[in-house]
Amino acid sequence: MTIPLHISESESNDLLTLARCIAGDFSNYKQSFENPKNYAHIHVFFRPLPWEFFSGIGFYSEQVYDYDLWNPYRQGVHRLVDHKDHIYIENYGLKDAFLYAGAARELDILKTITTDSIERRYHCGMIFKRDGDLFRGSVEPGNLCLIERDGCQTYLVSDVEVTETTWNSLDRGMDINTHNQVWGSTFGPLRFEKRESFAHEIPAIV
Repeated sequence: MTIPLHISESESNDLLTLARCIAGDFSNYKQSFENPKNYAHIHVFFRPLPWEFFSGIGFYSEQVYDYDLWNPYRQGVHRLVDHKDHIYIENYGLKDAFLYAGAARELDILKTITTDSIERRYHCGMIFKRDGDLFRGSVEPGNLCLIERDGCQTYLVSDVEVTETTWNSLDRGMDINTHNQVWGSTFGPLRFEKRESFAHEIPAIV
């Protein structure tokens, strides 16, 4: 597979490293086992998409409770874009998300996702920067990634730290007027460990 001419191999090092880090099945089993009152057992899946989907590196993601693997509570599609000083991850929603439940575990379902199945979630991209052996990510600035919850309009604040084997995240919804937290963890970040890597499925860039 040939890399597009506008991306050089050196420019893609961080992008590929980040992609390999996030490609996998992550579980917070240890955190949930130690503190079940405050943390449910959750899986976060990031499954690589074929190169042809975006003409680049992309993922399908699911977040799902361990006891209900066929009913994800969050699904998305993501495209990684190299901005040299950071990696920008575009976020897309699925128009009929229930049709693709389980696609992170069943490749036959994953193959049914097309570009016609998704729509861009503007202002909800994530910006990742390398910090030593890890990457730190946060929602793009502006407080414009809006999510309605229980009749209240909120903006998303998301902070992520990812390594080759871990994914730690803290998502909070803040009231657009008062800036008070409306939803999200009040006990600290979710701490996931990679149970299975899908890095070998990431398209090769040569």
